[in-house]
Amino acid sequence: MRLDAQGTQLTYCTNIHPAEGLAGVLRSLDEYTVPLKARLSPDAPFGVGLRLSGRESVEVLHGTALADLRAFLDERGLYVFTLNGFPYGPFHGQAVKAQVHAPDWRHPERVAYTLRLIEILAALLPDGSEGSISTSPLSYAAWVDAADPQVWQELTQNVVEVVAALVQLRQERGIVIHLDMEPEPDGLLQCSADLAAFYTEHLLTHGAEELAARLGTGLDMARAHLRDHFQVCFDVCHVAVMYEEPAAALALYRDAGIQVGKVQLSSALRLVLPDDAAGRDTLGTALAPFAEGTYLHQVIARTRRGTLLQYPDLPPALADLHNPDVQEWRVHFHVPVFLDRAGVFGSTQDAIPATLDALRSELAAHHLEVETYTWDVLPADLRLPMVESIARELEWVQDVL
Repeated sequence: MRLDAQGTQLTYCTNIHPAEGLAGVLRSLDEYTVPLKARLSPDAPFGVGLRLSGRESVEVLHGTALADLRAFLDERGLYVFTLNGFPYGPFHGQAVKAQVHAPDWRHPERVAYTLRLIEILAALLPDGSEGSISTSPLSYAAWVDAADPQVWQELTQNVVEVVAALVQLRQERGIVIHLDMEPEPDGLLQCSADLAAFYTEHLLTHGAEELAARLGTGLDMARAHLRDHFQVCFDVCHVAVMYEEPAAALALYRDAGIQVGKVQLSSALRLVLPDDAAGRDTLGTALAPFAEGTYLHQVIARTRRGTLLQYPDLPPALADLHNPDVQEWRVHFHVPVFLDRAGVFGSTQDAIPATLDALRSELAAHHLEVETYTWDVLPADLRLPMVESIARELEWVQDVL
């Protein structure tokens, strides 16, 4: 939904809907998004945060499918202003886990997929609108030797190839799209400091030199292009799970010169662990249903000394439940944003208004996207009918704004 005349827009991400192929994507839009438009934006077009898999991005660019998709959206009063280009493969109904990062930014297919998404979004964007494509934090950290300079050079060159395409799109057709990188716990870039370092130490140095050579321009202009077309996807859940204060993370990005192009409004589980063993056992029993097999649920623990202890998924954290040094857990399990508690657990919901407050003076033209994608794996007592759930989330965000 358009929230103001300056271009601030609010939507939800369709990665929450299981869909197989382009036909499945269209069915999910009819089943869920059209009723949401009728409820939330009956008299104005309703913006969509579209997710297309690698397979679906190929389908859309075959024959007349892209024009047909645009006509499908127009007929229903829908439009697309942002794409989720993080998960490439299937995202429901099977184990995703660390494969959500595959192929990573070392792989030519990650570049090719992102270039396809740019072509698709350029055709779907309303005239005069700015587009965004969120993407993975380069790789899963366990897959990469971060001490190898060659790895960083390869990653930088591939990102620059996409930025060069975005610059050329703007110069040739006047369409502005930015690539928004999304830090995530256990990603190669897992927090604001990691992304800021990649931007300043790699993109603005040899990345700018590479971009300048590709475009035939000077270094200052290349760096200006990077600022316009490489931005951050600020996922509030990920920020909170890493124990970052939203205002401090946003200040770090500002200091580095990185713009926030997209804000994913999401919330994680938060547990304060009791001192007694029986209390911890009770929490562990209540948490066990969240240890499902589809998604990674990284856990970041805060110790009594104030240090952080990371677990790659919920099961190994549960195995360390009685570690006496640990006082708090934050679990990368997206829960509905309108809940300040999820059963016996707390949530990181308070990070969402803190983020919006910290952005308030510069909120214009931002893309806001609710991204609770775990509806089908939530414990039964937290599930609601899908349209009702999404509507409640969007209405809660509007109330906060």
